[in-house]
Amino acid sequence: MALQDRQIGEIACDIPGATRVFHEHKLDFCCGGGHSLREAAAKRGADINVVTKALERLQEDASNTQNGAQDWRDATPEALIEHILRNFHDKHREQLPELLRLARRVEAVHGEKPGCPIGLADHLAFMEQDMESHMMKEEQILFPMLLRGIYAQSLPPIMRMRHEHDQHGDSLTRLEQLTNDITPPPSACTTWRALYAGLAQLRDDLMQHIHLENNVLFLRIEKEAGGVVNASAAGCSVCSVCS
Repeated sequence: MALQDRQIGEIACDIPGATRVFHEHKLDFCCGGGHSLREAAAKRGADINVVTKALERLQEDASNTQNGAQDWRDATPEALIEHILRNFHDKHREQLPELLRLARRVEAVHGEKPGCPIGLADHLAFMEQDMESHMMKEEQILFPMLLRGIYAQSLPPIMRMRHEHDQHGDSLTRLEQLTNDITPPPSACTTWRALYAGLAQLRDDLMQHIHLENNVLFLRIEKEAGGVVNASAAGCSVCSVCS
């Protein structure tokens, strides 16, 4: 199959360094991981030929096989869940309160200046609450089900988590809108620049987090359980994760 017709989430798993290319061209490989590379590029207005050539160069670079990047598709669900909890859930809980503090400071001190991200603090407060609720559902309900090997019954909750991941993607889009694509103005102070550096890291971490769940963990469970359920997540009666 031509590279342009493969799913972008699959490419992100297969080609070390592909996520960097996707970041550069603003292609959604996490929430939109099920779309083809061609579809993702068309949605963003990216030059598909430029993206494809960049990916092909990565494929041809033999050093990529020695870069130490782990292919999480080879890991057990237990190992992947532990990795997600340690490197993303814990990290987000550290990132968001500090980013919220910085955002409130910037808005309070520089609210009258051009480019000040008015409304960013409120948006980050919403993101913090939304993500905490999401992570708690995974930690208290979905992940324990997966660790116990309860795969078939986990499909409706997984559908709900995928839906919430889409909402997280919408939140990142709004964050970029509020911050001129996370680009501080030339006159930005140190606090303002530190805030935007932290926002860029949050964006990258959250996209990688969603990618590992949607395109690796959830996909594996869905395949082993015999496919995705074709019912609305809102109708899930398995557990409270969808309430």
